Amino acid sequence: MSQVNKKWYQGMFSNEDWWAAWLGLFFFGLGLLSIWGLDVVGWIVKPKTWEFTNLVSDFSWSKLLKTSSKNYKNLHPFAALLITYVVFAVLTTIGAYYQKLNVKKYFKGFTIIFFLTWFAWIVGHEAHLSAINATVKGKNYYQMFHLSWGLQLGGGASYILALIIGLIIGNFMSGFSEKLKEAAKPEWFIKTGIVLLGIKLGMMTMKAAGFTYELAIAGAAAAFVAYLLFWPIVYYIGRKFFGLNRSSAAVLSSGISICGVSASIATAGAIKAKPVIPIAVSTLILIFAMVELVVLPPLYTNLAPNQPIVNGAAMGMTVKTDGADAAAGAILDELMVSKHLKKTGEHWEEGWILSAAILTKIWIDIFIGIWSFVLAIIWMRKVEGKESNEKIPKSEIWFRLPKFVMAYMLVWFIYLGIMYFFPDLVDAAKFGGNIVQGPFRKLMFMLTFLSIGIITNFKHLKGMGKLTLLYAIALFVIIAPIAYLVAYLFHHGMMPPVIE
Repeated sequence: MSQVNKKWYQGMFSNEDWWAAWLGLFFFGLGLLSIWGLDVVGWIVKPKTWEFTNLVSDFSWSKLLKTSSKNYKNLHPFAALLITYVVFAVLTTIGAYYQKLNVKKYFKGFTIIFFLTWFAWIVGHEAHLSAINATVKGKNYYQMFHLSWGLQLGGGASYILALIIGLIIGNFMSGFSEKLKEAAKPEWFIKTGIVLLGIKLGMMTMKAAGFTYELAIAGAAAAFVAYLLFWPIVYYIGRKFFGLNRSSAAVLSSGISICGVSASIATAGAIKAKPVIPIAVSTLILIFAMVELVVLPPLYTNLAPNQPIVNGAAMGMTVKTDGADAAAGAILDELMVSKHLKKTGEHWEEGWILSAAILTKIWIDIFIGIWSFVLAIIWMRKVEGKESNEKIPKSEIWFRLPKFVMAYMLVWFIYLGIMYFFPDLVDAAKFGGNIVQGPFRKLMFMLTFLSIGIITNFKHLKGMGKLTLLYAIALFVIIAPIAYLVAYLFHHGMMPPVIE
């Protein structure tokens, strides 16, 4: 715990968490300029729903893409795509430089990942995959394209396709995946996207303040109750039935109970565990998170189609990395909104189910800093038997707190401030905010899906049989059922607002 010489601002320009905060706040600031009548974000391109035969008979980029704002309607869609690439490539490469990544490899890798991501995003919007046979905002693409069949997956089709492409690269094209790994940064991308989700939450609060506060408080309570149960149960099973030593059991318990890789690394640092332990646990976390990402969204959607917020909160407590949790929450949101719309004709506002997953995870992320501090004290005083006069600085909590969470909360509170103190500016703020929390955020999510697949290689499970078995039992027998029960207790009956 050598934090004595650390400054409070250490890592501000070299840490992934900080760079997620900086990028998110930068985009947020650009969007907020709409308050002064400036549209400096409307150039970003976004996909349109299209149909294959219609496109082939008369190809046009305008059938696939469009700018996010009518202020840029004269900008050619492909030119808008290139501008989007340049902006994101330059900004993230600057971040890569300060994070001491190999800039040349990052730039090349990001270029490939960016255009693969857009390929998946565009293909995923083909009408047979995404169009829902229901009228939304006066349009029914299913009928417009005279479809006789369709999967009706909504935006979830693009997420799933990006994930599949990434997994193919990560598991069957090892040489290619190695070239991309310097730029495949799902945690950085998703944390930036989560900061931008704070804008979405802020604007949703403007519509339904009471429901948003209830969701936030319920998420905090659920996370607190769940993790008082998760950690000691997993720790006991690891020690009693699998013969793990104290350090291995503690790192595994934190990784599977609190928040994945971040928690396992923080715990290992706090208790001075051998470096191999968090590496092995982190590998398991990433691979199992991939399994959860694929399995849980359709499972929850079909088993409990009338409990959208419960499902979202349970996802937040079960999936063990920020990237996979947000990705799973995004798929769950798309699948549940689409399924409900198709079944009832009632259109839940998108983002609430995802927000339930993210808000629960946010409280868990905050818990990492506090828990690693507590564990450090316990290990030093009780397990290692050191003298009580050895002190751990309280600043350790600050260094453990995820900075992207702080940026997320800041963005949310700024929108709350606008709502309460400057109500006349709400509509102007929404203009830029909708673009940033829409195409900007969704692009970060899409980059995350592809990147998760690229860095996931199931061959890494080889040689970790006992640890893998324990992780699987703890996750599916203990964590998932308790998480769902707690989510149900605190979120039962909560429903997303309906778009009229």
